[in-house]
Amino acid sequence: MPLQSSALPASRRPLQRIVVIGAGPVGVPMAVLLAAAPAVESEPPPEVLLLQRNSPASGWKVGALNAGRSPVGGDEPDLPELLAASVASGRLRATHDAAVLAAADAVVIATQTDVRGEVPDHEPLLAALDALGAHLPRRPAAPPLVLLECTLAPSAMASVVRPRLTTLGFEEDRDLLLALSPSRVQPGRLVARLRDADKLVAGTTPAATAAALAFLRRVVTGGTLHPTNCLTAELVKALENGWRDVRLAYTGEVARFTDAHGVDFYALRAEANAALAQADEAAADRDVVPSGGLLIPTLGVGGPCLPKDGLLLRWRAREGGLPRDRSVVVAARCLNDEAPRQVLAQMEHALGPLNGRAVALLGAAYRANAGETRHSPALVLARLLLGLGARVTLHDPHVYPTDPELRRAGLAELFTRDLAGAVAPAEVLVLCAAHREYQDGRAALLALARRATQVFDACNAWQPGDAAPRAYAGLGRGPAAPSPQLVADVVAGFRAVERGMANEVAALLAVLNARYAPTPADQATLAEVRRLAATCPTGCVLAAPGEVTAVDGGSGFRSALVSCAAGGIFSPPPTGAG
Repeated sequence: MPLQSSALPASRRPLQRIVVIGAGPVGVPMAVLLAAAPAVESEPPPEVLLLQRNSPASGWKVGALNAGRSPVGGDEPDLPELLAASVASGRLRATHDAAVLAAADAVVIATQTDVRGEVPDHEPLLAALDALGAHLPRRPAAPPLVLLECTLAPSAMASVVRPRLTTLGFEEDRDLLLALSPSRVQPGRLVARLRDADKLVAGTTPAATAAALAFLRRVVTGGTLHPTNCLTAELVKALENGWRDVRLAYTGEVARFTDAHGVDFYALRAEANAALAQADEAAADRDVVPSGGLLIPTLGVGGPCLPKDGLLLRWRAREGGLPRDRSVVVAARCLNDEAPRQVLAQMEHALGPLNGRAVALLGAAYRANAGETRHSPALVLARLLLGLGARVTLHDPHVYPTDPELRRAGLAELFTRDLAGAVAPAEVLVLCAAHREYQDGRAALLALARRATQVFDACNAWQPGDAAPRAYAGLGRGPAAPSPQLVADVVAGFRAVERGMANEVAALLAVLNARYAPTPADQATLAEVRRLAATCPTGCVLAAPGEVTAVDGGSGFRSALVSCAAGGIFSPPPTGAG
């Protein structure tokens, strides 16, 4: 029974100190927006502290933050200015000292959940919880809010977080109010996404949900807050990125077919997405985030989220006997991991042999206008080119030469932030990430690359005429219009994949509800998962489950994902279920 001893309801307790654990791409903008938020009624603005462990890789962030500099790389509108102003005003500072938790009225945990193999790595999260156990006092009169902004594998709140807090001696609603609100940020739009995107809010008790909603209204001023339960929030967040990973894999299959047959992928994409009622303007406007059924073909899929969130979604699949070898999610991961090698084959088909040639890779980051290199396909491509005997240089305006991923890949000596030094000796330019610097500065770039005779565009950065007088080739740039039969086959294939994904999610949901949702209030329903997933700003329209049949049209297009979805292992639920 919750104690009712505070002067104000839990949803309106004054906040004097907020501690954000984790100075990464979620924690930094969250702390900045909390520090910049207007005062609530007559309360004085709270002090916001960013707590970052003093590790060899990340300890430097505290000094940078306290000097008013963002440790988050890439082009992040509003973030540098808001950060500098918050630090200058004294409302924001960073520290390595976990003792600051002792006076916290709210704690935001913004740690990364990675995977080892296909199992969640909870060590950063558990370390944050242990820091609470060591420093957070038990204050029944005013229990602090503990809000997890992390992406969690479905069931982690019930099976990892709450048991750990119990072991540490915390009682919910008495010693703390525990809630989950997984972040929907995106590099290049960190501040805008936190401020304007819809957000899921799940407390472990009604009091915790109320407190989290009141707290997040300080930051989320343009989006809608959606109260739900923890299992639903976990499922939806993992699904959003997992389904995007699947769509990217299917997009890659379609693009490889169109390139092999000289068909214009972008014309096909426009017709197919119109037929799917999922059109967007991303092909023509590179500031638009792709949200359609078919996305934009790229060198591969990287970053801190997409390569692992689908695997987080499937964490408990083995417990329910759901086979890995017929999983659409796993099949998509395999296709996306193989994408850089497939693109290299397309490059050699278009450009000729690359062994012994000087190749400049433009964009080491995993996506446009970001500085993040985790799982970057450009680094994979660089290694593959070196294996062929190519002479490789690697450039990125947003990545630092000390980047740990460059060192791990053995590419630090090949990397430079000097564009002239990267492109001047190159015979071939490969656009790997569509940074604004490469688009807006195209003329200057080409003027520096006097020896380059060929350009390969692996990220839809340029149009064919943009490279003149160099020879241009790129993903999806075939000259022929798609036949009506090919459009119909691609649309039918997408429908098969989306039904296969829905069947897999329904099967996972049944396992999770049976094992980790002890009461109806804890359970997730497929209808609610689909409804909340549709609020994702990057597009997450999950189909209803249904029978899946193989596509056998006359175009010749074949998809490994369609074959996987049509394997019949994940059957649709009975009529009326979920």
